[in-house]
Amino acid sequence: MSEGPDNKCCNSHPGISRRGFLSSMGAGAVVAVSLGGATESPAQEIVALGDTVTVNLRVNGTSRKVVVEQRWSLLFVLRELLGLTGTKVGCERGECGACTVLIDGVARYACMTLAVEAEGLEVTTIEGLMDGEQLGATQQAFLEKDAFQCGYCTPGQIMAAEGLLRANPGPDLKEIRHGMAGNLCRCAAYVHIFEAVERAAELKKGGGR
Repeated sequence: MSEGPDNKCCNSHPGISRRGFLSSMGAGAVVAVSLGGATESPAQEIVALGDTVTVNLRVNGTSRKVVVEQRWSLLFVLRELLGLTGTKVGCERGECGACTVLIDGVARYACMTLAVEAEGLEVTTIEGLMDGEQLGATQQAFLEKDAFQCGYCTPGQIMAAEGLLRANPGPDLKEIRHGMAGNLCRCAAYVHIFEAVERAAELKKGGGR
């Protein structure tokens, strides 16, 4: 997920944004060191492995009722239960961005979001940007600008770009670089990726979806 303006929206939703995850990890370390063993944490309910709950998810405009374990990530549920394999498995620890999806229009790491946290929110995957067989504007821009090589990171890159453009329809290059910083490309196609985001902004201004 990008570290740009869209992260302001994430604070109002459950789950972990990319910036929030890194910040909370650092803050947690400081608190742990400062408190030492002086304060005892209150007892918490232990959820047994295999315990399930029913979650109502709205994915790509369709309501889906799924039975999940409370520990399952949204990434796992999207791929393994709903068959939406466009969302890729990468590092599974909030670093690479391959699993980026939109939650209520904001780019988020699906690997760092529990499926139960997404209940009642609108989840959009790479498949949801299409209109039948017609590519969405951001997808079309990545195709036009040849913004991929191996292609594995491309769905996450596109979703991060889509989230950026929904928050900021006309970003400059500095804003694009900042907004896409949470998505890694091992093939280093960054120049073309940035050009694709600029092109996507143009297509959307021209009425592209």
